[in-house]
Amino acid sequence: MAYPVPEPQYTPGKAFERLITILDTLRVACPWDRKQTMESLRHLTIEELYELTDAILEKDYNEIKKELGDVMLHLLFYAKIADEQQQFNIVEVLNAICEKLVVRHPHIYADTQVDNEEDVKTNWESIKLKEGNKSVLSGVPKGLPALVKAYRIQEKVRGVGFDWDDKTEVWKKVEEELAEFKNEFNLTGEAPVNQERAEAEFGDLLFSLINYARHLGINPENALERTNKKFIQRFSHLEKRAAEHGQNLKEMTLEEMDVYWNEAKKL
Repeated sequence: MAYPVPEPQYTPGKAFERLITILDTLRVACPWDRKQTMESLRHLTIEELYELTDAILEKDYNEIKKELGDVMLHLLFYAKIADEQQQFNIVEVLNAICEKLVVRHPHIYADTQVDNEEDVKTNWESIKLKEGNKSVLSGVPKGLPALVKAYRIQEKVRGVGFDWDDKTEVWKKVEEELAEFKNEFNLTGEAPVNQERAEAEFGDLLFSLINYARHLGINPENALERTNKKFIQRFSHLEKRAAEHGQNLKEMTLEEMDVYWNEAKKL
């Protein structure tokens, strides 16, 4: 049986309804869509989000548009499954976020006065605590990658005033943690390294560097991913040039590799 194809729509509301209609049809007619659960979609959603962030870093707007559509489909899929289980529906989801935004922005929808972005963040965290959150850190997902989690933790506690105002003090903390990390290594070779303590000090050093990046307005996740991409591009060039000259990387010296690496840097 062939189902009618909903026509393209040109207003946000109508286009949204078109996607819901298509999803409703797929949920009934497609064997793959019919068998999906929230649990089976979870890892796929994570993958789609990473693909979206990759496209954002690449500033590929056509790809961003596609990935946003994929993410939107997943969000509607979760709401569809919840509706089938009589838990909630997409209308309740949309109204809930609308109510949340109104309550969390009293400087827009009430008479609260704010002077800057920091005041907004402080109000946000204060309202969350009034809503029943036991800790300002309760909103940080446990499953976040460690680097992203560290950044979010620091943002959260700044919202209640637990932060340095002077970034020079933050850098002093970086230097202090670096010294403590170095002290865990025996440079004279007289005693073995305590791996557990060294790892703990390295974690402290990373946390302080993330904190300093935040004070400079640098997102450490974005910064590291840009470096990853840059390294991949340069190493790929190295591999290509070595292959062109019939060279085996395992048999090349580091100095020989550096010739191609420096070519890649110029490119």
